[in-house]
Amino acid sequence: MAGPLSGIKVLDLSRILAGPWSTQLLSDLGADVIKVERPVGGDDTRGWGPPFLEREDGSATAESAYFLSANRGKRSMTVDISTPEGQGILREMVKTVDVFVENYKLGDMRRYGLDYAALCEINPGLVYCSITGFGQTGPYSSRAGYDFVIQAMGGLMSITGQSDDQPGGGAQKCGVPISDLMTGMYASVAIVSALFERTRSGKGQYIDMSLLDTQVAWLANQASNYLVSGKPPKRWGNAHPNLAPYQSFAASDGELIVAVGNDRQFGALCRTLGAEGLADDERYATNAQRLKHRATLIPALSELFAHACKRHWLDQLERAGVPCGPIQSIPEALADEHVLARGMVFSLPHSSGVSAPQIANPIKFSRSSIHYRRAPPALGEHTDEILAKELGWSAERISHSKRKGVI
Repeated sequence: MAGPLSGIKVLDLSRILAGPWSTQLLSDLGADVIKVERPVGGDDTRGWGPPFLEREDGSATAESAYFLSANRGKRSMTVDISTPEGQGILREMVKTVDVFVENYKLGDMRRYGLDYAALCEINPGLVYCSITGFGQTGPYSSRAGYDFVIQAMGGLMSITGQSDDQPGGGAQKCGVPISDLMTGMYASVAIVSALFERTRSGKGQYIDMSLLDTQVAWLANQASNYLVSGKPPKRWGNAHPNLAPYQSFAASDGELIVAVGNDRQFGALCRTLGAEGLADDERYATNAQRLKHRATLIPALSELFAHACKRHWLDQLERAGVPCGPIQSIPEALADEHVLARGMVFSLPHSSGVSAPQIANPIKFSRSSIHYRRAPPALGEHTDEILAKELGWSAERISHSKRKGVI
Protein backbone atom coordinates (compact mmCIF):
# COMPACT_ATOMS: atom_id res chain seq x y z
CA MET A 1 0.00 0.00 0.00
CA ALA A 2 1.38 3.40 -1.01
CA GLY A 3 2.05 6.00 1.64
CA PRO A 4 -0.65 8.66 2.14
CA LEU A 5 1.60 11.31 0.58
CA SER A 6 2.71 9.19 -2.36
CA GLY A 7 3.00 11.43 -5.43
CA ILE A 8 3.82 14.56 -3.41
CA LYS A 9 7.22 16.06 -4.17
CA VAL A 10 9.05 18.21 -1.63
CA LEU A 11 12.01 20.51 -2.22
CA ASP A 12 13.73 20.76 1.16
CA LEU A 13 16.17 23.62 1.74
CA SER A 14 16.05 23.29 5.52
CA ARG A 15 18.97 22.49 7.77
CA ILE A 16 19.70 21.49 11.39
CA LEU A 17 16.54 20.00 12.95
CA ALA A 18 13.11 21.68 12.84
CA GLY A 19 12.84 21.64 9.04
CA PRO A 20 14.54 18.26 8.49
CA TRP A 21 12.36 16.70 11.20
CA SER A 22 9.28 17.91 9.36
CA THR A 23 10.43 16.73 5.95
CA GLN A 24 11.54 13.34 7.30
CA LEU A 25 7.99 12.83 8.51
CA LEU A 26 6.67 13.79 5.06
CA SER A 27 9.07 11.27 3.53
CA ASP A 28 7.95 8.53 5.91
CA LEU A 29 4.39 9.26 4.78
CA GLY A 30 5.35 8.65 1.16
CA ALA A 31 6.47 12.03 -0.20
CA ASP A 32 9.52 12.28 -2.44
CA VAL A 33 11.82 14.67 -0.54
CA ILE A 34 14.79 16.24 -2.31
CA LYS A 35 17.22 17.70 0.23
CA VAL A 36 19.16 20.63 -1.21
CA GLU A 37 22.53 21.22 0.49
CA ARG A 38 25.63 23.36 0.05
CA PRO A 39 28.23 21.70 -2.20
CA VAL A 40 30.87 21.98 0.53
CA GLY A 41 29.88 20.67 3.95
CA GLY A 42 26.16 20.37 3.36
CA ASP A 43 23.79 20.42 6.32
CA ASP A 44 25.76 21.54 9.38
CA THR A 45 24.53 18.55 11.39
CA ARG A 46 26.54 16.18 9.20
CA GLY A 47 29.52 17.29 11.27
CA TRP A 48 27.78 17.38 14.66
CA GLY A 49 29.68 14.50 16.18
CA PRO A 50 31.05 12.26 17.40
CA PRO A 51 29.48 9.83 17.25
CA PHE A 52 29.61 9.22 13.52
CA LEU A 53 28.33 6.20 11.61
CA GLU A 54 31.23 3.75 11.32
CA ARG A 55 32.22 1.36 8.58
CA GLU A 56 33.12 -2.24 9.37
CA ASP A 57 36.83 -1.33 9.51
CA GLY A 58 36.10 1.23 12.24
CA SER A 59 36.58 4.29 10.05
CA ALA A 60 33.99 7.03 10.35
CA THR A 61 31.64 8.02 7.54
CA ALA A 62 30.73 11.68 6.98
CA GLU A 63 27.33 11.20 8.62
CA SER A 64 26.90 12.02 12.30
CA ALA A 65 24.36 10.26 14.49
CA TYR A 66 22.59 13.63 14.76
CA PHE A 67 22.19 13.88 10.98
CA LEU A 68 21.00 10.27 10.78
CA SER A 69 18.17 11.03 13.20
CA ALA A 70 16.34 13.48 10.91
CA ASN A 71 17.12 12.77 7.25
CA ARG A 72 16.11 9.27 6.23
CA GLY A 73 14.18 8.71 3.03
CA LYS A 74 15.51 11.84 1.32
CA ARG A 75 17.55 12.31 -1.81
CA SER A 76 20.47 14.73 -1.44
CA MET A 77 21.54 17.12 -4.15
CA THR A 78 24.13 19.87 -3.81
CA VAL A 79 23.41 23.34 -5.18
CA ASP A 80 25.05 26.66 -4.40
CA ILE A 81 21.96 28.83 -4.12
CA SER A 82 24.06 31.99 -3.76
CA THR A 83 24.90 31.76 -7.49
CA PRO A 84 22.54 32.75 -10.32
CA GLU A 85 23.05 29.30 -11.85
CA GLY A 86 22.10 27.56 -8.63
CA GLN A 87 19.03 29.75 -8.21
CA GLY A 88 18.04 28.90 -11.77
CA ILE A 89 18.24 25.17 -11.02
CA LEU A 90 15.85 25.53 -8.11
CA ARG A 91 13.41 27.68 -10.06
CA GLU A 92 13.30 24.99 -12.72
CA MET A 93 12.67 22.33 -10.11
CA VAL A 94 9.91 24.37 -8.43
CA LYS A 95 7.80 23.98 -11.56
CA THR A 96 7.16 20.33 -10.71
CA VAL A 97 7.18 20.20 -6.90
CA ASP A 98 4.29 20.51 -4.45
CA VAL A 99 6.08 21.73 -1.34
CA PHE A 100 9.04 24.03 -0.68
CA VAL A 101 10.53 24.10 2.84
CA GLU A 102 13.27 26.47 4.01
CA ASN A 103 14.64 27.78 7.29
CA TYR A 104 16.89 30.60 6.15
CA LYS A 105 17.08 33.92 7.97
CA LEU A 106 14.53 36.61 7.23
CA GLY A 107 15.14 38.10 3.78
CA ASP A 108 17.63 35.50 2.52
CA MET A 109 15.20 33.78 0.16
CA ARG A 110 14.06 37.12 -1.27
CA ARG A 111 17.68 38.06 -1.96
CA TYR A 112 18.15 34.80 -3.86
CA GLY A 113 14.90 35.19 -5.79
CA LEU A 114 13.54 32.08 -4.06
CA ASP A 115 10.90 33.69 -1.84
CA TYR A 116 7.25 32.72 -2.00
CA ALA A 117 6.24 35.76 -4.04
CA ALA A 118 8.70 34.79 -6.77
CA LEU A 119 8.10 31.05 -6.73
CA CYS A 120 4.30 31.13 -6.66
CA GLU A 121 4.48 32.98 -9.99
CA ILE A 122 6.25 29.91 -11.36
CA ASN A 123 3.99 27.41 -9.58
CA PRO A 124 0.67 28.80 -8.21
CA GLY A 125 -0.04 25.49 -6.49
CA LEU A 126 3.14 25.60 -4.42
CA VAL A 127 2.87 25.13 -0.65
CA TYR A 128 5.79 27.14 0.75
CA CYS A 129 6.82 26.71 4.40
CA SER A 130 9.33 29.03 6.11
CA ILE A 131 10.66 27.97 9.51
CA THR A 132 12.51 30.56 11.58
CA GLY A 133 13.18 31.27 15.23
CA PHE A 134 10.80 34.19 15.53
CA GLY A 135 8.65 34.26 12.40
CA GLN A 136 8.39 36.69 9.51
CA THR A 137 6.87 39.56 11.53
CA GLY A 138 7.36 41.15 14.94
CA PRO A 139 10.27 42.93 16.63
CA TYR A 140 12.45 39.79 16.87
CA SER A 141 11.91 38.59 13.30
CA SER A 142 15.47 39.34 12.18
CA ARG A 143 17.07 37.40 15.04
CA ALA A 144 18.57 33.95 14.57
CA GLY A 145 16.66 31.37 16.60
CA TYR A 146 18.16 28.38 18.38
CA ASP A 147 16.28 25.75 20.34
CA PHE A 148 18.07 26.44 23.63
CA VAL A 149 17.29 30.15 23.40
CA ILE A 150 13.67 29.42 22.51
CA GLN A 151 13.21 27.04 25.44
CA ALA A 152 14.42 29.86 27.70
CA MET A 153 12.41 32.68 26.12
CA GLY A 154 9.25 30.62 25.63
CA GLY A 155 8.77 29.81 29.32
CA LEU A 156 9.62 26.12 29.17
CA MET A 157 12.78 26.29 31.26
CA SER A 158 10.95 28.17 34.01
CA ILE A 159 8.81 25.06 34.63
CA THR A 160 11.50 22.42 34.01
CA GLY A 161 13.83 21.24 36.76
CA GLN A 162 13.77 21.10 40.52
CA SER A 163 12.27 24.03 42.43
CA ASP A 164 14.69 26.61 43.76
CA ASP A 165 14.34 25.37 47.35
CA GLN A 166 15.50 21.84 46.43
CA PRO A 167 19.05 20.53 45.89
CA GLY A 168 20.01 21.12 42.28
CA GLY A 169 17.15 23.58 41.89
CA GLY A 170 17.06 25.92 38.92
CA ALA A 171 15.81 26.24 35.38
CA GLN A 172 16.65 23.35 33.05
CA LYS A 173 16.33 22.69 29.34
CA CYS A 174 14.85 19.46 28.04
CA GLY A 175 17.18 16.59 27.19
CA VAL A 176 16.19 16.78 23.51
CA PRO A 177 15.73 19.96 21.40
CA ILE A 178 11.99 19.90 21.93
CA SER A 179 11.25 23.36 20.50
CA ASP A 180 12.80 22.29 17.20
CA LEU A 181 11.02 18.95 17.22
CA MET A 182 7.61 20.39 18.00
CA THR A 183 8.02 23.08 15.36
CA GLY A 184 8.81 20.35 12.86
CA MET A 185 5.67 18.47 13.86
CA TYR A 186 3.45 21.57 13.63
CA ALA A 187 5.04 22.40 10.26
CA SER A 188 4.17 18.94 8.94
CA VAL A 189 0.54 19.36 10.02
CA ALA A 190 0.43 22.80 8.38
CA ILE A 191 1.91 21.49 5.12
CA VAL A 192 -0.47 18.55 4.91
CA SER A 193 -3.41 20.84 5.74
CA ALA A 194 -2.39 23.26 2.97
CA LEU A 195 -2.13 20.37 0.52
CA PHE A 196 -5.61 19.21 1.52
CA GLU A 197 -7.00 22.74 1.09
CA ARG A 198 -5.35 22.89 -2.33
CA THR A 199 -7.57 20.03 -3.51
CA ARG A 200 -10.52 22.43 -3.18
CA SER A 201 -9.00 25.77 -4.17
CA GLY A 202 -6.33 24.63 -6.59
CA LYS A 203 -4.00 27.14 -4.99
CA GLY A 204 -0.90 26.84 -2.83
CA GLN A 205 -0.11 29.14 0.07
CA TYR A 206 2.59 30.45 2.36
CA ILE A 207 3.20 29.02 5.86
CA ASP A 208 5.09 31.07 8.45
CA MET A 209 6.36 28.82 11.28
CA SER A 210 8.12 30.27 14.32
CA LEU A 211 9.95 28.30 17.00
CA LEU A 212 8.91 30.82 19.65
CA ASP A 213 5.26 30.69 18.56
CA THR A 214 5.39 26.91 18.74
CA GLN A 215 7.03 26.87 22.16
CA VAL A 216 4.40 29.23 23.56
CA ALA A 217 1.60 27.20 21.92
CA TRP A 218 2.55 23.91 23.54
CA LEU A 219 2.89 25.25 27.07
CA ALA A 220 -0.61 23.75 27.15
CA ASN A 221 -2.01 23.26 30.66
CA GLN A 222 0.80 25.29 32.23
CA ALA A 223 -0.07 28.42 30.24
CA SER A 224 -3.75 27.81 30.86
CA ASN A 225 -3.10 27.46 34.61
CA TYR A 226 -1.55 30.92 34.59
CA LEU A 227 -4.21 32.55 32.40
CA VAL A 228 -6.99 31.19 34.61
CA SER A 229 -5.40 31.73 38.03
CA GLY A 230 -3.02 34.63 37.47
CA LYS A 231 -0.35 32.69 39.37
CA PRO A 232 2.94 32.02 37.54
CA PRO A 233 3.61 28.25 37.29
CA LYS A 234 6.64 27.02 39.22
CA ARG A 235 9.10 24.21 38.75
CA TRP A 236 7.96 21.00 40.42
CA GLY A 237 10.78 18.67 39.41
CA ASN A 238 9.16 15.29 38.81
CA ALA A 239 5.89 16.32 40.45
CA HIS A 240 2.76 17.60 38.67
CA PRO A 241 1.20 21.05 39.12
CA ASN A 242 -2.38 19.75 38.91
CA LEU A 243 -2.26 16.19 40.28
CA ALA A 244 -1.01 14.48 43.44
CA PRO A 245 0.57 12.06 43.87
CA TYR A 246 1.95 12.22 40.33
CA GLN A 247 5.74 12.03 40.61
CA SER A 248 8.79 9.89 41.27
CA PHE A 249 9.35 8.02 44.52
CA ALA A 250 12.50 6.37 45.83
CA ALA A 251 12.23 2.65 46.50
CA SER A 252 14.98 0.83 48.36
CA ASP A 253 16.99 0.32 45.14
CA GLY A 254 16.08 3.30 42.97
CA GLU A 255 13.25 5.47 41.68
CA LEU A 256 9.93 4.68 40.04
CA ILE A 257 7.10 6.82 38.70
CA VAL A 258 3.58 6.82 40.16
CA ALA A 259 0.91 8.69 38.19
CA VAL A 260 -2.36 8.86 40.11
CA GLY A 261 -5.00 10.45 37.91
CA ASN A 262 -8.15 10.08 40.02
CA ASP A 263 -9.44 9.34 43.51
CA ARG A 264 -10.05 5.65 42.79
CA GLN A 265 -6.42 5.18 41.83
CA PHE A 266 -5.35 6.98 44.98
CA GLY A 267 -7.36 4.53 47.07
CA ALA A 268 -5.74 1.62 45.23
CA LEU A 269 -2.31 3.11 45.84
CA CYS A 270 -2.96 3.42 49.57
CA ARG A 271 -4.21 -0.17 49.83
CA THR A 272 -1.13 -1.40 47.95
CA LEU A 273 1.13 0.46 50.36
CA GLY A 274 -0.80 -0.84 53.35
CA ALA A 275 -1.86 2.69 54.24
CA GLU A 276 -5.65 2.59 54.04
CA GLY A 277 -5.75 5.36 56.62
CA LEU A 278 -4.38 7.83 54.11
CA ALA A 279 -7.26 7.10 51.73
CA ASP A 280 -9.75 7.74 54.57
CA ASP A 281 -8.06 10.95 55.69
CA GLU A 282 -10.23 13.92 54.66
CA ARG A 283 -7.08 15.89 53.84
CA TYR A 284 -6.46 13.50 50.93
CA ALA A 285 -10.01 12.56 49.93
CA THR A 286 -9.95 14.47 46.63
CA ASN A 287 -7.25 15.60 44.26
CA ALA A 288 -7.85 19.23 45.21
CA GLN A 289 -7.34 18.32 48.86
CA ARG A 290 -4.24 16.31 48.07
CA LEU A 291 -2.75 19.28 46.25
CA LYS A 292 -3.54 21.50 49.21
CA HIS A 293 -1.89 19.08 51.63
CA ARG A 294 0.90 17.87 49.33
CA ALA A 295 3.53 18.84 51.93
CA THR A 296 2.31 16.16 54.35
CA LEU A 297 1.10 13.55 51.87
CA ILE A 298 4.29 13.11 49.86
CA PRO A 299 6.62 12.50 52.83
CA ALA A 300 4.19 9.89 54.19
CA LEU A 301 4.11 8.06 50.83
CA SER A 302 7.87 8.39 50.40
CA GLU A 303 8.52 6.66 53.72
CA LEU A 304 6.36 3.70 52.67
CA PHE A 305 7.98 3.31 49.24
CA ALA A 306 11.44 3.14 50.83
CA HIS A 307 10.57 -0.19 52.51
CA ALA A 308 10.76 -2.35 49.34
CA CYS A 309 12.47 -2.54 45.96
CA LYS A 310 11.25 -1.06 42.67
CA ARG A 311 10.24 -4.36 41.15
CA HIS A 312 8.07 -5.23 44.16
CA TRP A 313 6.18 -1.95 43.97
CA LEU A 314 5.84 -1.98 40.19
CA ASP A 315 4.36 -5.49 40.23
CA GLN A 316 1.97 -4.63 43.05
CA LEU A 317 0.87 -1.31 41.56
CA GLU A 318 0.30 -2.80 38.11
CA ARG A 319 -1.96 -5.47 39.62
CA ALA A 320 -3.84 -2.78 41.53
CA GLY A 321 -4.40 -0.70 38.39
CA VAL A 322 -2.25 2.23 39.51
CA PRO A 323 -0.33 3.83 36.60
CA CYS A 324 3.38 3.43 37.23
CA GLY A 325 6.67 2.70 35.54
CA PRO A 326 10.42 2.48 35.97
CA ILE A 327 12.74 5.33 35.08
CA GLN A 328 14.74 3.77 32.26
CA SER A 329 17.91 4.87 30.55
CA ILE A 330 17.84 5.25 26.78
CA PRO A 331 19.57 1.86 26.32
CA GLU A 332 16.97 0.30 28.61
CA ALA A 333 14.10 2.01 26.80
CA LEU A 334 15.34 0.90 23.36
CA ALA A 335 15.77 -2.68 24.62
CA ASP A 336 12.35 -2.76 26.31
CA GLU A 337 10.38 -5.78 25.09
CA HIS A 338 7.32 -3.67 24.33
CA VAL A 339 9.30 -1.07 22.36
CA LEU A 340 10.88 -3.87 20.35
CA ALA A 341 7.55 -5.61 19.83
CA ARG A 342 6.17 -2.37 18.38
CA GLY A 343 9.04 -2.25 15.86
CA MET A 344 10.46 1.04 17.08
CA VAL A 345 14.13 0.19 16.41
CA PHE A 346 15.40 -0.83 12.97
CA SER A 347 18.17 -0.09 10.49
CA LEU A 348 18.55 0.87 6.83
CA PRO A 349 21.37 0.04 4.39
CA HIS A 350 23.60 3.10 4.00
CA SER A 351 25.53 3.98 0.85
CA SER A 352 28.79 3.52 2.78
CA GLY A 353 28.04 -0.21 2.94
CA VAL A 354 26.97 -0.40 6.57
CA SER A 355 23.59 -0.28 8.29
CA ALA A 356 22.33 3.00 9.69
CA PRO A 357 20.36 2.48 12.93
CA GLN A 358 17.04 4.28 13.10
CA ILE A 359 14.13 4.99 15.42
CA ALA A 360 10.87 4.20 13.66
CA ASN A 361 8.03 6.55 12.89
CA PRO A 362 5.39 5.90 15.59
CA ILE A 363 2.39 6.23 13.22
CA LYS A 364 0.67 2.94 12.48
CA PHE A 365 -2.06 2.95 9.84
CA SER A 366 -4.62 0.22 9.24
CA ARG A 367 -4.29 0.44 5.44
CA SER A 368 -1.64 2.98 4.44
CA SER A 369 2.02 2.32 5.10
CA ILE A 370 5.06 4.15 6.37
CA HIS A 371 7.85 4.17 3.79
CA TYR A 372 11.48 3.74 4.72
CA ARG A 373 12.88 3.88 1.21
CA ARG A 374 16.48 4.81 1.92
CA ALA A 375 18.91 5.66 4.69
CA PRO A 376 19.89 9.27 5.31
CA PRO A 377 21.86 10.20 2.17
CA ALA A 378 25.52 10.97 1.70
CA LEU A 379 26.16 14.58 0.69
CA GLY A 380 25.15 15.07 -2.95
CA GLU A 381 24.48 11.36 -3.38
CA HIS A 382 21.61 11.97 -5.80
CA THR A 383 22.67 15.21 -7.53
CA ASP A 384 23.44 13.64 -10.90
CA GLU A 385 20.33 11.46 -10.81
CA ILE A 386 18.01 14.37 -10.01
CA LEU A 387 19.45 16.75 -12.59
CA ALA A 388 19.38 14.09 -15.29
CA LYS A 389 15.93 12.67 -14.58
CA GLU A 390 14.08 15.72 -13.23
CA LEU A 391 15.56 18.42 -15.48
CA GLY A 392 16.93 16.41 -18.39
CA TRP A 393 20.50 17.58 -18.00
CA SER A 394 23.23 15.89 -20.00
CA ALA A 395 26.30 14.36 -18.36
CA GLU A 396 28.41 17.11 -19.96
CA ARG A 397 26.29 19.89 -18.47
CA ILE A 398 26.40 18.26 -15.04
CA SER A 399 30.20 17.99 -15.23
CA HIS A 400 30.50 21.62 -16.31
CA SER A 401 28.40 22.81 -13.35
CA LYS A 402 30.47 20.73 -10.98
CA ARG A 403 33.67 22.29 -12.25
CA LYS A 404 32.19 25.74 -11.64
CA GLY A 405 31.20 24.75 -8.09
CA VAL A 406 27.49 25.37 -8.73
CA ILE A 407 26.58 21.80 -7.75
